[in-house]
Amino acid sequence: MKNRQIAELFERIADALELKGESVFRINAYRKAGRVLRDLTNDIEELHSEGKLKEIPGIGEGISRKIDEYLTTGKMTKYVEVTAGIGEELLDLLGVQGLGPKTLALAHEKLGVKNLDDLKKVIEDGSLAHLPGMGEKKTENIGKGIDLFEKAKGRIPLGKAVPIALRIVDAMKSRKGLKDISPAGSLRRMAETVGDIDILATGARRSEIMKGFTQLPFVTDILARGSTKGSVMIDDETQVDLRVVKTAAFGAALQYFTGSKAHNVKLRTMARERGLKLSEYGIFKGERRIAGVREEDVYRALGLPWIPPELREDRGEVEAAQSGGLPELVEKEDILGDLHVHSSYSDGNASIEDLAASAKKLGLKYIAICDHSKYAKYAGGIDEETLRRQTKEIDELNEKLKGFRILKGIEIDILRDGSLDFADEILEKLDIVVASIHSGFRQNVTHRMIRAMQNPHVDVICHPTGRLISRREGYEVDIQAVMKAAAETRTALEINAYFDRLDLNDLNAKKAKEMGVKMSIGTDSHSVETLWYVSLGVGVARRGWLEKKDLLNTLKADHLLRRRK
Repeated sequence: MKNRQIAELFERIADALELKGESVFRINAYRKAGRVLRDLTNDIEELHSEGKLKEIPGIGEGISRKIDEYLTTGKMTKYVEVTAGIGEELLDLLGVQGLGPKTLALAHEKLGVKNLDDLKKVIEDGSLAHLPGMGEKKTENIGKGIDLFEKAKGRIPLGKAVPIALRIVDAMKSRKGLKDISPAGSLRRMAETVGDIDILATGARRSEIMKGFTQLPFVTDILARGSTKGSVMIDDETQVDLRVVKTAAFGAALQYFTGSKAHNVKLRTMARERGLKLSEYGIFKGERRIAGVREEDVYRALGLPWIPPELREDRGEVEAAQSGGLPELVEKEDILGDLHVHSSYSDGNASIEDLAASAKKLGLKYIAICDHSKYAKYAGGIDEETLRRQTKEIDELNEKLKGFRILKGIEIDILRDGSLDFADEILEKLDIVVASIHSGFRQNVTHRMIRAMQNPHVDVICHPTGRLISRREGYEVDIQAVMKAAAETRTALEINAYFDRLDLNDLNAKKAKEMGVKMSIGTDSHSVETLWYVSLGVGVARRGWLEKKDLLNTLKADHLLRRRK
């Protein structure tokens, strides 16, 4: 699949245009094309060969011609034209938080900055701080952005790792001799990023299982292959490691390789206190293995109930298990709706009808269409008249739908004084209002959020810390004060399930629960292909110790509407 490669080309074009100070609308057109291709589950090469490029929602005539050119010739003239004279390493620097395109262009022109090393040097020697409009504070923030930028390199986002792992597991299940298979490592714990993708398997014919793994059709390179350990590249992009263990030790190995390290250290300490030895091969009393086939048996041998993988971070889960206080974690099946979805009315690429049909196929009972309000012009924000047309369409669709409901909503912008983008008489007619900050990240963010929550029509504050995992720490916000106000005003805080946000994160979700705050999962989907992100949101919720009662999405639609402020 070349989806990702072409997406990166469009994103690079957008970066180059931004660096040159081009129109924001041209820039966003290429960013949107990149997002569409990243989210696309179909193979772009197959669609091209079938002449279906123009049928992809969000891909117009101009973009489809560029895709055709690349798949036909291996080149994209527009990319070559736009990036001429701009080095790849310079474009990479646009991913550094705090380093906007204007500052980068100035640093490039005046200081000769071409790459990350150059940028570090001009920060260290003080020359960056002396550029017009800079100063010590801005330079310090860019330095922090570099730290975040470097930490993100080499990490695989959960939203990318999960589909790859499931694809392999599903393909392997049909292999002869396979008894059991499971993802392991931080992926199984649903950590927000993973260092690598680890899979564990067992079966009578271990060498045959390994052979089958290395011969999967989407394996593009075999990095290593032994009888029980192997490593491959998937689609020329991602390394995946498989370990095949004996069935008698599968449960113990799964527990061991799932981790975390701190959780495992605590379990080994407990084992020693009982005169036992715990390892990836099982739990032993002397030379006799007393548990190992199943994970549940490993925990039981230590006097514990099975602890869900998402909790295994040594954050009190062992003590809770000992006292019988483990939470009954929310399950994917408990989620009845998605409370943050964008349609083609704003910057999404799917119709409301298609979004509803796809959500229903995923087992949901409702979705909330929350397109951007008018202030968000960069995201195709809609005005009051467009919102009225949209709500009329939703009413008409709901009359036809059976067993599914579309909620009328808006993602309202919280403006710089804390006021909202639409008047109350507009908001009161909607089923749900989710409010977000999209600009002025360092300007009274806490006050603005609290003021928005005091509006009786605001139900949810979206992506409350504003972080982007790959490149931005987030707003300057007192999240504790926001949580306190959320509890007082009965406003929910969102767990934004978009893979590069996952915001609230697990630690903040746990704290919000302890403060009596309800939460809401929203995929922030802009296409039908990303509605599955609700599973990522559930992963965050489970890591945050959330139960069914802690989430609005577990309510039936009628109950949800009655629960509103």
